[in-house]
Order: sequence, then structure tokens, then C-alpha cells
Amino acid sequence: MKDLMTRRGFVRAATAGSAVLVGLSGGRTAPAKAASADQPALLGGTPVHQGGWPKWPEWKQSWEPEVLDVLRSGTWCCSGGGGQVAQFEEGYAKLLGAKRCVAMASGTTSLITSMHVAGVDAGDEVITSPYTFIATYNTILMLRALPVFADTDPATLTMDPASIESRITDRTRAIMPVHIYGMPCDMDPINAIAKKHNLAVVEDACQAWLADYKGNKCGTLGDLGCFSFQNSKHLPVGDGGAIVGNDDALMDRCQSFHNCGRSFGNYRGSGCFSRGSNFRMNHYQAAILSQQFDKLVQETKIRQANADYLTAELKKIPGIEPVRLPENSRAVWHLYAFRYDPGQFNGLPRDKFRKALGAEGIPNGSGYSEQYFDGLLDEAIASRGFQRLFPAERLKQYRESLKDLPGNKQVCETTVAIFHSLLLADRSDIDDIVEAIRRIHAHSAALV
Repeated sequence: MKDLMTRRGFVRAATAGSAVLVGLSGGRTAPAKAASADQPALLGGTPVHQGGWPKWPEWKQSWEPEVLDVLRSGTWCCSGGGGQVAQFEEGYAKLLGAKRCVAMASGTTSLITSMHVAGVDAGDEVITSPYTFIATYNTILMLRALPVFADTDPATLTMDPASIESRITDRTRAIMPVHIYGMPCDMDPINAIAKKHNLAVVEDACQAWLADYKGNKCGTLGDLGCFSFQNSKHLPVGDGGAIVGNDDALMDRCQSFHNCGRSFGNYRGSGCFSRGSNFRMNHYQAAILSQQFDKLVQETKIRQANADYLTAELKKIPGIEPVRLPENSRAVWHLYAFRYDPGQFNGLPRDKFRKALGAEGIPNGSGYSEQYFDGLLDEAIASRGFQRLFPAERLKQYRESLKDLPGNKQVCETTVAIFHSLLLADRSDIDDIVEAIRRIHAHSAALV
């Protein structure tokens, strides 16, 4: 069960289809004995949802010829540009309305590259969200910078713009908003603060392909935007990533850095090479990704329609609070999350609620925990490098500041989420989600 508390652990379980129901029911399938039609499965009733759920990721045989052409060509890597990678970059930039795209090895390498290009260096600080996959923390630490956390807005699950300015110091170099679960951050006030303090904005849009904020796509709203195409993502290829942007100078530097520092465009560094690494995407990966663009667009519409319906229905159930989005924005729902209030369920603890929901045939997870207390940051700030880079008083103050994130603590303790593939199911299956929660609410006193 501990593995189910992490996003990727939850995703692995959810994508296993109906087999997950055993794990979420304490190792036993719910008995289908005679009982009230409205009786929760944990109390002996029949589960609301009897079938499975759409599997993820999905492979189409029609994609194979183009991939085979790449494999048979013998030109698999992209050290010299062109080919399938260049086609993908052009297509993905067009899909998002960005001027340029650089294909990357992963979302993690996209973030590392973007922050380096934005000027983040050893001893700097980056303001970001604490409610995110751990790679967000790690990419900042990889550059020997401190991830300084703005608080999370419990209503949105994203960075609270009102908490940013109090975290800015003379070491702050950038802000990294995270469009978590494919839900847009409120970017206008974030960008205004960044402009006021001369800070770069690197968007972690690794879960936000085609998410929309006031008419523009997430990832195109800051200086650079980063995406992931990991196996669980809406546009999957096992592992892969991308950076998008509209500033040619920044994008030339991204292209150079990800290709071992080779000079590119107007960016040459000192001679033919500058600092860089090998963070390239391969041609066969690009061939798989490019063929999924239309699929991504169509499935995004289905997820959004089902999420809109689900939100409208869940609002009718006391104790269930769907997420609030910024004005004129559209989420793409990598996970569909809501906040759970046990006080409206006769004190039923969240873990017991989740177990009951799983027993009804609805796989679910608890979202992220307060990861900054898991030891990673303690290890980093105790290291020789960080001890050299930061005064002892600053590191002590930083460690104490982790206790001052009340919004994020609330979110970590109350969130329940379902995987995006459930939103690709038929409307009757979405009704099953609603009915399962209604049933648990109606019988919550007996479930405590």
C-alpha cells in the first residue's frame, strides 16, 4: 500500500486494470453475496463498477512501418539534426503554438537544460512548488541550487502566487511553476512577480500537454517550458521530453547544451563547444511520438468532457471538493484530483475512504506527500558542496521554512486522485465513479 501513495506507484496499479481492485480491497476481492443494492462493497455489497478500465499506454499497429523504416535505416541517433527528430520538433512546436522546440531525453533533462540556460547556477535559489513529482526538486539540486517552496493553494493544488515574494532573496534566480496533473498555474501574477524581480520563468509542464491558460498553451507562458513523454504520460514513448520557447537565443543555447555543448545557430560559446551534456532524443522515439499528435488532441477532448461532467456531479456530494482552475483555463487531467473532507463522511479517514472506493472498482491514489521531510533535502544541504555554497545560517533557516507550508500540508492530507485513463472510459463508467462516492457517503457511518 505504501507504493500506492506515490504517483508512479499509483499509476502502475491503475494501468494494471481490474487487478488493482484486489490490492485496494486489502488483498481480497469484495464478496458478491446478496445484500442491499446500495450496500458498499466493503460491507458486503456488490461493487459499483464490474468491468475494467482503459489500459495505458496504448500501442497501434499502424505506427509500426514508420518506426521500422527508422530502425532499418541504421540512423537511430540524432547528433547532427534532421530526420524524425526535426519533424517531431516542428510538429510539437506547432501543436503548442510555440516558435521552437528541442526534443530531449526526458522531462528531467528538459528541466536541467532549461534552468542552466536560464542562468541557474551553484549557490542560487529557485522558487518552485512543493506539490510535484520529486524530479522537480532533484533537477534544482542537480545544479547545486536550493529549491525554495512557495506554498500550495488548497483550492487549486498549484503554486499560490501570493506566497512567492516573501520567498525571494538576493540568491533567487528563477521561478519554476508546476502545472501539476495538467492543471494550469495562475501564470499572470507569477509572470508579473518574475518581471518585477528580474527572474527567469521555467515552466514545469511535464504533465500538461495542451493545457490552456487564457488562450495560450502551458509551456509557452514563461521563458521556457518543459514536457515529459514518460510511459504514463498522455503523449508517451517510454522516456522522452521536450523544451519549447519563443526566444531564439535561449532555444539555440538549449539545442547546444543538450547536444554535448556543440555550437548551434548564433550560440557558439567559446569556439565549437560550450558546457553541455548528451540529452538527445532518438529518431525512433520521435517517430512514435509524431504519430500520436492527432490521438493526443482527440483524447484530450474526451478527458476534458468527462472531467467536466465528473466535476459537476461531485460538487453535489458533501465533503468532495473538485479543484478550482484559473479563469478562462482548461486542464488536461493527467490525474483527476479532488479534496476529501472526512468531517462530511462521519469522520471516515481518507485511507479508509480510498479503500472503500477501490473496493467499488474505482482505482485511486492519494497524490503527493510532504516529500521535503523524506530525507532528500536533508541529505543535500548536509553535503560538502551545499555547505560550501551556502552559509550555515541560511541552510538552517531554509530547513525551518519547510515547516511553514500549511496549504501544502492540507493538500497532501486531503487529496484523492484517479488516473487519466479512467477519463477515457464511457460516460456510464464515469457515472460509476460518482455512484461509488455517493454510496460511500451514504454509508460512511457504518464504514468508520
